[in-house]
Amino acid sequence: MSAMAKFSKWLVSLIVGLAVIFIFVKYYSFIFSEKIEGIVEKVERVQLNVSLMQVQDSPGTSLNPALYSFAVAIKTKNGEIKTSSAEDRQWAVVEAGKCAEARFYPYPFWNLNKAGTYFNARLIKYFDCPRDP
Repeated sequence: MSAMAKFSKWLVSLIVGLAVIFIFVKYYSFIFSEKIEGIVEKVERVQLNVSLMQVQDSPGTSLNPALYSFAVAIKTKNGEIKTSSAEDRQWAVVEAGKCAEARFYPYPFWNLNKAGTYFNARLIKYFDCPRDP
């Protein structure tokens, strides 16, 4: 095998390896997200000192997403309570005691301050809990 062929294989391997690492780093939270189903223990709107009066840089600029920030706690069937933060307006209608299915996204392990915790909880389904006969 010629030196050029070896170099070409090495270069292709390097590019593929870098692409895999990039995808892993960029989409870590999506790759390792968890579907959580259970009883909603609590949904709290996070109170921030955020002014509703904002200067808009350009037409169509939306409000600060922190205005719609929630803390979510769901108790799973095995008794574990999973918590997450969320900036999804759908959580505003969720009540404690009802059942929900949500997707929780973990912070990557290299974010040492927040590793092992969740963010961006997305509400998938919201429903009355089934009654045991």
